Amino acid sequence: MAQPFVLPDFYVPYPARLNPHLEAARTHTRDWARRMGMLEGSGVWEEADLQSHDYALLCSYTHPDCDEDALSLVTDWYTWVFFFDDHFLELFKRSPDRAGAKAYLDRLPWFMPADPATGMPSPSNPVEAGLADLWRRTVPAMSEAWRVRFAEATEHLLYESLWELDNIDEGRIANPVEYIEMRRKVGGAPWSAGLVEYAAGAEVPAQVAYSRPLRVLRDAFSDAVHLRNDLFSYQREVEDEGENSNGVLVLEKFLGCTTQEAADAVNDLLTSRLHQFENTALTEVPALCLEQGLGPEEAAAIGAYTKGLQDWQSGGHEWHLRSSRYMNEGLVSGGPPVAGGGTGGSVRDVRTLFGRPAASRLRALTHAPYQPVGPSLLPEFDLPYPVTVNPHHQEAKRRSEEWAERVGLLDGLWDRPMMEGFDFALCAAGLDPDATPEELETSTRWLTWGTYADDYYPLVFGRSRDLVAAKEQTDRLKSLMPLEDPGVRALPVFNALERSLAGLWADTAAPMDPSARAELRGALDAMLDSWLWELHNTVQHRVPDPVDYIEMRRTTFGSELTMLLARLGHRRALPPEVFRTGTVRALENAVADYGALVNDLFSYQKEIEVEGEVHNLLLVVQKFFDCDYPAAVTIVDDLMRGRLRQYEHLKEREVPLLYADFGLDAEGRAAFEAYLRELEDWLAGVLHWHRNVRRYGAEDVRSGSGTPPLRGPRGLGTSAARLSAAFGSPVG
Repeated sequence: MAQPFVLPDFYVPYPARLNPHLEAARTHTRDWARRMGMLEGSGVWEEADLQSHDYALLCSYTHPDCDEDALSLVTDWYTWVFFFDDHFLELFKRSPDRAGAKAYLDRLPWFMPADPATGMPSPSNPVEAGLADLWRRTVPAMSEAWRVRFAEATEHLLYESLWELDNIDEGRIANPVEYIEMRRKVGGAPWSAGLVEYAAGAEVPAQVAYSRPLRVLRDAFSDAVHLRNDLFSYQREVEDEGENSNGVLVLEKFLGCTTQEAADAVNDLLTSRLHQFENTALTEVPALCLEQGLGPEEAAAIGAYTKGLQDWQSGGHEWHLRSSRYMNEGLVSGGPPVAGGGTGGSVRDVRTLFGRPAASRLRALTHAPYQPVGPSLLPEFDLPYPVTVNPHHQEAKRRSEEWAERVGLLDGLWDRPMMEGFDFALCAAGLDPDATPEELETSTRWLTWGTYADDYYPLVFGRSRDLVAAKEQTDRLKSLMPLEDPGVRALPVFNALERSLAGLWADTAAPMDPSARAELRGALDAMLDSWLWELHNTVQHRVPDPVDYIEMRRTTFGSELTMLLARLGHRRALPPEVFRTGTVRALENAVADYGALVNDLFSYQKEIEVEGEVHNLLLVVQKFFDCDYPAAVTIVDDLMRGRLRQYEHLKEREVPLLYADFGLDAEGRAAFEAYLRELEDWLAGVLHWHRNVRRYGAEDVRSGSGTPPLRGPRGLGTSAARLSAAFGSPVG
């Protein structure tokens, strides 16, 4: 069968190496798979299938330095996960059976108890038998924190197979953002990252395992692994198995392009994710080690883990060149693999380091700021949710403006005319049309403070490139939000930013229960840290990677914070576990992305032409696709429409399943439907505010109504001085 496209030149900067214990692993995993019932008689594999797939070669390339026992165990894990994928396909994908699939999956977590001493049920099929055996052999060597993380990654890999099944059943192809998010779980690369910790003897310290730098390393690694697999497996998955979950197919349909063009775009995205991995490893991870006070052994473990992920990338690529499972005709040069080094020509080809990969990196680092772009181009949004404005809008506007003046927010960075033009009360009134006057005023104050801080950080710290002062200011802001006794201010405040936050936190958090207060604090911490991420890119003058940008944009825009305030109103009627489900996260992410991209469309001229920003998806798209501004608008508009269609799909197909899974009664279902209406109010309110505010119009962006003046605020950072030097006397 002819290949559907020519495989592109891959960016493979690290040479693949081969573990010397390859043959021992081959023999061991063949015998193990037979004992587990995966070969003859399974209805899935014969011994010839296992030999041709050669998972021992995969693991010998991806874990070149571990000893024989570790390599054999890791090879057994990969044999199990690929057998699971094929077993699930045979049982449930070729003739879709969602009920049977869920019952099948529901049993598997029983074979991964957090406490190794906990008993397990008797296995009823080869997948259960293999998982039970692997869990008993692996977890004694790892900490409880690792067990929890690895079990979670394994469950995601297993349960998200239902998502693939649903898409096959509907003939539905995901949008690109949805696909990347779900592929991480279904594809299992985060699970692979956990095995890297085991094989490399480099367990990530628990205190940083969930930090942004380690999360980005894991996610960028995962995305690159999956996108590479999508390129090699397109023919088997799409043409033979009828799969819809393949990145080449997703971009082919989204961009309306040829299969070859889609394959090239997938490879460009793969390259971008590897560039993101490298940037994070070299610029964010060392800072994390210093900030968290990690000792030499802990820092060395993170270094070994990072190297292990790099080895996996190169080794995984080499295996794809050789495995009979994938289309790779004519790609291997040289002889058979030899322990101590790889023979694949790809890693020695200078095109993998230069050409398209180098051009994309160059575009991301050489953007010329302050270029005239003209008035922002706006598509027809066609948002189906009508806006309703809270009747208390004007009173909230008046009271919030008085509050802003009273706490000093209109004393330098903004003035009263600017504040009146921004009309944050109009935004709050659209987001929550049913709020009481008190609730509306509180929401307006949070919108005011968040936007002020978002203007403040790039003006005070971005222009001076002073990341140290920004970090010190961020730490001070966090210290003003105590979880215990939030109504008591324990520290002095030194500027209007701190004074306004301290009062807002006390007023909002004090009446909350501890759980809700912790959620609010977590959302605020994430937003503050996201502004540091923006400054980090600004200092490098680096246009962000597309995936990293979209995922961070939800936080920089404050979507998580404002949605949380809506969610807290339904806590009593709904189990908290509902809001931790994949369905709710997907609903919120789709809505958050749409709202944030509305902002990017409206603010493009202000940010690119006037402020010299690099954080706008229109710019990110232009640099990634090497296209012009109007083409980027079309792509972003298509992405927004795709996210809106996903939201509606989730409402129609997955929310009823959520009701059934949690056994929600009429009251619970009514509460959740009210929450969905609030998400739709959020969307309508965001768009309505952008259309009516004096901040983003062509007549505003240079008039002082839409852009902060060059003069800085009084006190902290007036002349971009270090924080310690800028502090004067505390203010009350």
